[in-house]
Amino acid sequence: MAAQRAVQLSLKKPTYAVCVVGVETLVDIHRDVPKGAKTFEVTGSSGVNVFVVYNPARVTKPMGKAPWPLEANVDVVVSVDAASKDLNDLKVKVSYFGQHEDSALGHGVLYLTGIDISLDVDMSRTGKVKRSRGDKKTWRWGPEGYGAVLLVNCDRDSHTSREPDLANRQLASLADLQDMSPMVLSCDGPDKIFDNHKLVLNVPWSDSERVGVFCARGGNFLSDYKQVLGRYHLSYEIERQPGEREISFYVEGLAFPDADFLGLVSLSVSLVDTEILPEVHLFTDTVTFRLAPWIMTPNTQPPLELYVCSVTDSHGSNEKFLDDMAYLALKANCKLIICPQTENRNDRWIQDEVEFGYIEAPHKSFPVVFDSPRNRGLKDFPYKKILGPDFGYVTREIQFGSASSLDSFGNLDVSPPVTVGGKEYPLGRILIGSSYPKSRGLRMTKVVRNFLQAQQVQAPVELYSDWLSVGHVDEFLSFVPTSDQKGFRLLLASPTACLKLFQEKKEEGYGEAAQFDELKYQRKRSINEMLADKSLRHDSLYVQKCIDWNRQVLKQELGLTERDIIDIPQLFTLKGSYAEAFFPDMVNMVVLGKYLGIPKPFGPIINGHCCLEEKVRSLLEPLGLHCIFIDDYLSYHKLLGEIHCGTNVRRKPFPFKWWNMVP
Repeated sequence: MAAQRAVQLSLKKPTYAVCVVGVETLVDIHRDVPKGAKTFEVTGSSGVNVFVVYNPARVTKPMGKAPWPLEANVDVVVSVDAASKDLNDLKVKVSYFGQHEDSALGHGVLYLTGIDISLDVDMSRTGKVKRSRGDKKTWRWGPEGYGAVLLVNCDRDSHTSREPDLANRQLASLADLQDMSPMVLSCDGPDKIFDNHKLVLNVPWSDSERVGVFCARGGNFLSDYKQVLGRYHLSYEIERQPGEREISFYVEGLAFPDADFLGLVSLSVSLVDTEILPEVHLFTDTVTFRLAPWIMTPNTQPPLELYVCSVTDSHGSNEKFLDDMAYLALKANCKLIICPQTENRNDRWIQDEVEFGYIEAPHKSFPVVFDSPRNRGLKDFPYKKILGPDFGYVTREIQFGSASSLDSFGNLDVSPPVTVGGKEYPLGRILIGSSYPKSRGLRMTKVVRNFLQAQQVQAPVELYSDWLSVGHVDEFLSFVPTSDQKGFRLLLASPTACLKLFQEKKEEGYGEAAQFDELKYQRKRSINEMLADKSLRHDSLYVQKCIDWNRQVLKQELGLTERDIIDIPQLFTLKGSYAEAFFPDMVNMVVLGKYLGIPKPFGPIINGHCCLEEKVRSLLEPLGLHCIFIDDYLSYHKLLGEIHCGTNVRRKPFPFKWWNMVP
């Protein structure tokens, strides 16, 4: 224990001081010394620990009960193990002696009052506050780490409030306390000591916009809880009642980690002597919290809710598609939530508008919807209809300029957990689409990239997606769960695989089988015709090069091998310089556990079956997956999107606790 402060002794009168339990106090034995004094001895009453501190290289420890030499290299330190019952009930006495004298030349007397002050939080991450005398200022990652966790209070527990709970300076619902982290102040000692001492709770100015503290005074009324620290209060003089030994607080997070915020906030309590002017801080205890990061969930996590929009266009309503989604959700035992047209304003691209994730502390977890800066017809839906009790909301807006297609969240995905060169990513890695490196093309807006990077637990990887007309990563990749040791496969759209399949069918004598044969409103293209179409082949092989570039990045950044990747047959055409799917893009699927809702490709019919569907079944069903092909041609494909673009899934959080990883 490091010395916290020094107390000076006097030969003329006793000295009185407060000693905090567990904190060493230096007793200054050198300032007021009798003339001729050469040695000293020190004693303490029961309850006082007395230590003589010296430099063994310069001072020889005296034998037996012989006094200590009165040298600069010798100091006295005292501490107490428990709070006093009465004022000044502990005593330390220092006696000074001459070189050869047995009687003392003088005495210095120190009367101590022991006081127990400790600010405690859930350092051990068990969900409960335990008393700690360890390092509470430091926050450490990993299974052997320590430090408290704080949730951003971004849900809305009160039905009468229009804003997230973090915007309220007053408690709007007792349920809101569950979203906060408990903090306990221990303050044991004689009541009279607080006549001339006070306890002050403090938050640094830099953290005051990021953390709020409510003081609990018992009871079941909202008025029993008052905000004492936060945006408008940097300090709070604690109102200790006589005999009160513990005071409870609830701490809420107000901001997620971001480019200008590492995610750490601190609170402190100080014992202040009010008899001395200016007031003297005798002791300070500080605790540190880390704000819980926003965490995305990959396709390998079990689905809880499937979201889809009800819309109407020139082809009519998407009622049949909604029925297909209801069937898929039923098979997967997943709740279906339909966003009505009055709320989506005929914007069907719910994957582009939001991404579902969650935040977690040892005592509580709840989902949080991340609202993209896209701001089209669905822009009000997440705030007005998803934000609610135990369902949080976060967004990042573009301050200058407007959103591009790359800012939509169809361009945001996350891998399952991976290990890369010995480095573990137990929560996977975020994937975002961008322009070709160093090309100075479009990128996802910086405010979103900064936010994702700042969460630290799902280190983002930038891919090349700007070769697509829409430019989203979900147009060429997806992940599906498997029951083997790997636990997943990466699916990549593959023009080469499609051309190879069509060539095989031609050689088997099915060259006249036609793409789009089952569609009345699309010109049919035979296998022979498609293989002979130089423009289609050229466009598709160009796309293959773009996907192959991403393939290498994904293998490198996710630690994948070729055995972990499945090529899904798909052709593309170029419109100007950008690619679009020639037929419904099958990797743009919705994954609900082992049930896959795949865009129906309307491929050539051979022996009564679509050869594209049969190929995909042969690739995925041996892995225990169930392929359900769904017609999205008019409602989604013709509008440059597919099933994944038009749906969204909230999934179960990871069982792995994020604080146990090492970023």
